[in-house]
Amino acid sequence: MSCDFVRFCQCLMFLNLVCSLSSASAAELRIYIMTDLEGASGVYQFAQTRDPDPVLGAKAKEYLMEDLRYVVRGLRAGGATDILIIDGHGSQAFVPHLMEPGAKYLTGRPRPGALWGLDDSFAGLVQVGAHAMMGTTEGVLSHTQSSRTENRYWYNGVESGELAQCAAIAGYYGVPPIMVTGDTAACDEARKFFGPECVTVPVKRGVAREAAVLFPFEETHQALFEGAKQAMSAIGKCKPYQLTVPIQAKKQHLVFDGQGGVGRIVTKEGTIDDVRKLFEF
Repeated sequence: MSCDFVRFCQCLMFLNLVCSLSSASAAELRIYIMTDLEGASGVYQFAQTRDPDPVLGAKAKEYLMEDLRYVVRGLRAGGATDILIIDGHGSQAFVPHLMEPGAKYLTGRPRPGALWGLDDSFAGLVQVGAHAMMGTTEGVLSHTQSSRTENRYWYNGVESGELAQCAAIAGYYGVPPIMVTGDTAACDEARKFFGPECVTVPVKRGVAREAAVLFPFEETHQALFEGAKQAMSAIGKCKPYQLTVPIQAKKQHLVFDGQGGVGRIVTKEGTIDDVRKLFEF
């Protein structure tokens, strides 16, 4: 057997290995995006997000779609091969004709599961348009699940908002949170729960619950693109956010006995055996 033939075989084996590794790497770069409307650029009042004014609500949805446009572009530039985007806002917020190519979009209700389609094939969780948990000082439109009944949740003694709730379910599948966008309070909350490796992109700074210092769209869009691209490089550094099961859970919310009445606080405590049922408690 000649040396040239041996070297030829070795080259073929090396090329096959490279192709195999490239294919495996590509298969792992699926990104799952959970969205909300309150944390989008330019959104700062509930009139834009709940029972929205026809004009204010429509514009707020456009603002979210523009944020998504630059996040998708950044993720793709960073190597994402498949992107699934979930409309996480209660009244739904996607505008189909404004969808950025290169991703799939899920909207509409009811649907089977709050985080439909999530499994261990995804390499990272991104939360776009996020807001801080209920009661957060200077958190723009801060709430957890319902701003009307002012829900609050504790898991294993730690008060948690929607950021942690979504990440905990993703953690069941071993999917790490790699990026969060929203106001500065939401970004602070993300770093507290997920660590500094998770990329955060603030698009406004809260002054009060319905008042904010807004950042120009040209600046936020560029920051979202760069942050998304950076988040792809952070995948190997970010760890899944996981809760110890069984979860000792507590929920507080307001109950209104009559129209216009003052709500009374109701507390519920119990155990959650499966983190995927977090939203059922």
